[in-house]
Amino acid sequence: MSALSHASWTYTEDFVAEPEVVEEARRRGLETGIAIPVGTGAGAALRVLAAASGAKHVVEVGTGCGTSGLWLLQGMPDDGVLTTIDSSADHQKVAKAAYARAGYAHQRTRIINGEASQVLSRMTDGAYDLVLIDADKAGYPAYVEHALRLLRPGGLMVIDNMLWDNQVADPAVRDTTTTTLRDLGKELRDRDDVIAALLPVSDGLLVAVRR
Repeated sequence: MSALSHASWTYTEDFVAEPEVVEEARRRGLETGIAIPVGTGAGAALRVLAAASGAKHVVEVGTGCGTSGLWLLQGMPDDGVLTTIDSSADHQKVAKAAYARAGYAHQRTRIINGEASQVLSRMTDGAYDLVLIDADKAGYPAYVEHALRLLRPGGLMVIDNMLWDNQVADPAVRDTTTTTLRDLGKELRDRDDVIAALLPVSDGLLVAVRR
């Protein structure tokens, strides 16, 4: 089968329009220097995954400017709660404002400021339906182990940036970040306790179901 063309990738990314509240959060995030927000294609996939799984209890590692949280909230049931973790209070201030502008009651979000590994280690095993990882790449392997502990059987783990600007697919690229993501993807693919797939949307979403 031929490789996905740039035209097809662009068509896929634009297939679902970015909601106005998400676009505004993205713009504010870029203006304030927050890391590049989740892509529109990945966001649309997050919304579908949250809706399909009926995810009421969701953990997000990496709040950013709130774009991925908004996509997740759109797919979650009305009584669902998003727990989002970030070490930057400034990032979370931007995200909190985005949630409020989108009309979500403050009870729908639980915003925790702190180092992700420390926060995750205090959370309840098997209590969550979906965990999204989109934070510092060096921490991904540790976050994955926490996520698998936190998920109920049948729960979803979603990891963003798993194609890393086309570098993961190029075996000649051997920098630390690319190697970490490449090795992590292969490990999850081969594990017996998850069923995994790598989706070529935005910068790559790896989706894994905990057995």
